[in-house]
Amino acid sequence: MGHSTEPKPWLPFNDRHDAGRRLALKLHHLRAQQQPAGVARPVVLGLSRGGVPIAAEVAASLDLPLGVLVARKLGVPGSEEVAFGAVATYGGFTHLSHLPFVMDHLRRDGYTIAELDAVEAGERAELARQQTLFGNGRQPLISGRTVLLCDDGLATGATIRTAVSLMREAGAGATHVCLPAGPAGACRELEALCDALTCLQPWPAMHAVSEAYLLFDQVSDAQVLAAIDKYPRP
Repeated sequence: MGHSTEPKPWLPFNDRHDAGRRLALKLHHLRAQQQPAGVARPVVLGLSRGGVPIAAEVAASLDLPLGVLVARKLGVPGSEEVAFGAVATYGGFTHLSHLPFVMDHLRRDGYTIAELDAVEAGERAELARQQTLFGNGRQPLISGRTVLLCDDGLATGATIRTAVSLMREAGAGATHVCLPAGPAGACRELEALCDALTCLQPWPAMHAVSEAYLLFDQVSDAQVLAAIDKYPRP
C-alpha cells in the first residue's frame, strides 16, 4: 500500500491544524519537486468544511496554492451519519454518486425514492450555498495539475471517492488523496481509485473520524473563509 504512516504507537491529533501540520511533514518532498516544462505546480484542495484546516496547513508548509472543493454527504433519513452517496462540485463541474449496496438495503427497508430525493435536494442547496461562498473566484485552476486532495479523515469514503471522480472529470493531471486517519480497508479501496494516497494512521477499524482527535469541533463558514482569505484570488 502507498501509505506513508506515522511510527507507532500512534498519538491522537490535537485538532485539525495539528493533523495538517503532521500530514505536511510526510508530503514535504513535494515542495522541492520539479515540474515538467509547462506544467503548473500542484494545488492543495480541502473538502469543505472539515478538510480545509488540514489543507491550509499543507498548503502553507509546501508553499502551494489553496482552494476549497465543496462536497456533501447524502445521509440516510433518520440515520444521517450513514451515507448512501455524495455530491461534489468544483470549477463548474459537479459529480453525484450513490452507494449501490446501501441503496439496495434502503429499498428493502422501505425507504421511498421521494425521501432520498428530498435529502439530495437539501444537500444540493447547501452545496450551492457553499460554492457561492467559498468557490466563486477563489478556486485555482486544476487542469493538468496534480491535486493534493485533503480531508480530516475517512469513514465510509463516499464523499472523498466522489471528490476523486470529480477531479478526474474536471481534468486534473493526478489526484493525491491526503488523510490524517482512516480505516485501512477503506484506504485500500480508495487507493485503487486515485493516483496516490497518503494516510498517516490507517486504523484496523474506525467507527468515526473523531476517534483520531482530541478536539474535533465543527468547522464554521468563518473559519473556512479565514483560511482561504490568506491566499490571493487565482
